Amino acid sequence: MSDSQSPKKSTGKPDYDPSTFRLLVVDNEAAHARAMTESLEKVGYKCTVATSGPEAATLIERDTFDIIITDMVMNDVDGMKLLKLAGQRLPDAEVVMVTGHATVPIAVEAMQQGAFNFLEKPITPSRLRAIVEKAVGAVSLRRQNTELMSRLDERFGFEGIVYTSKKMQQVIDRLRRIAATDATVLITGENGTGKEIVAQAVHQNSPRRNKSIVAINTGAIAENLVESELFGHVKGAFTGADADRVGAFEYANGGTLFLDEVGDMPMSTQIKLLRVLEESKITRVGDNKAIKVNVRLISATNRPLETMIDAGTFRSDLYFRLKVVTVELPALRERREDVIPLMDHFRKMFLRRHDKPAAHFTPAVTKRFFAYDWPGNVRELRNFVEMMVVLDTDGKLDVDDLPPELVDDQATDHGAEEMELPAISADAESSLVGQPLSVIERWAIEKTLQLTNDNREEAAKILGIGARTLYRRLDQYKKESDEEDTASDGDSDAD
Repeated sequence: MSDSQSPKKSTGKPDYDPSTFRLLVVDNEAAHARAMTESLEKVGYKCTVATSGPEAATLIERDTFDIIITDMVMNDVDGMKLLKLAGQRLPDAEVVMVTGHATVPIAVEAMQQGAFNFLEKPITPSRLRAIVEKAVGAVSLRRQNTELMSRLDERFGFEGIVYTSKKMQQVIDRLRRIAATDATVLITGENGTGKEIVAQAVHQNSPRRNKSIVAINTGAIAENLVESELFGHVKGAFTGADADRVGAFEYANGGTLFLDEVGDMPMSTQIKLLRVLEESKITRVGDNKAIKVNVRLISATNRPLETMIDAGTFRSDLYFRLKVVTVELPALRERREDVIPLMDHFRKMFLRRHDKPAAHFTPAVTKRFFAYDWPGNVRELRNFVEMMVVLDTDGKLDVDDLPPELVDDQATDHGAEEMELPAISADAESSLVGQPLSVIERWAIEKTLQLTNDNREEAAKILGIGARTLYRRLDQYKKESDEEDTASDGDSDAD
């Protein structure tokens, strides 16, 4: 590497906190890995060490890192494979390659495939720290440039809604079509299914995304104040109205207004809301002047509005104005395939938020989460995971960390390990009977990978096999599929 390519020696302390960045150091020579780690930890970086490619692959699959420093040449899983895996699992991480002189051309190729830089052996502490500092700078800059949008997407974008089930895929497909329009939307579903998150996602992916979205929970406001909250009031309109007040419709002008628990709205307010939707004008309480507003309305309810109409507590004409387009969110128990991906999503989120070291769910806990009916839906699952992460002390989220709702007093830890997943459906059973064991085994592996959102380590634990055995099986299935594709292409050519 020429002098012009060599990193400049870092002078003084960095203008960031090294302890906020997580590094993975990979080298099958334990002494070399230890030397690099000690050099980096002296300046405050938090380092995890892997002394083999497979060990590093497992860590990348299961944990989060900002910088990965890996040797190029290793048995089983080399640096190029880890670079590819990091690109899939940790796309925001920077990868630094460590190489000998003979493999510099390969390191250059690695940079072309996304590696941040490479270090040629022998490595001095100053060169190592300088390269890492530059990599951290790149990560920091990306964080600064995308922080706001990432935060919005994480909370409100469709990409931030975690799911693998077909039911939620259908919901997301419907939401994507709805978002691009200006249609009024009614979202239905049980408490905790994520109605406000969906409303935010619709707004965030709409032409109004650069304007405000204002959320009002009509069920949480005193009945005599609902109209003031929605339409505003003028000074002296009622006792305590000491000044003019802008309501939610005016705040949301040009953007989106989200009315949660719309079924709890007083009848008198329903009449005024209907008029606003028909005329696109509001009148503040105590005033006679109409103010024109341009607002997209999204409302939500967990109550059966049709039944309320029959009971005379909700207006039918307003109901039909609100439900131009409807979105029904399924309960979590109706989309169990999403339980494990949600567990993993919230685990990572709360580990970062509470600055906790790595911690993972045991198979016993995974099975209990999967079997639970989740009366509180996603909100309940989120709260359970946060509680477990906060209280964990050993990096192992096990049955002893479970909340009371998931603890079976009659079951021992061993019993939890033996807990069965839901039974095979009748259709699946009939299709598997009479099939060779290899076919049944492949079906079980593929379904378990779906269940764990393609987390191979977790799938291997649930299946009761070693991770290497699972990897071998998957390689075998891929080879068989490639051979089938080749044979199919041959048949087509022959035709």
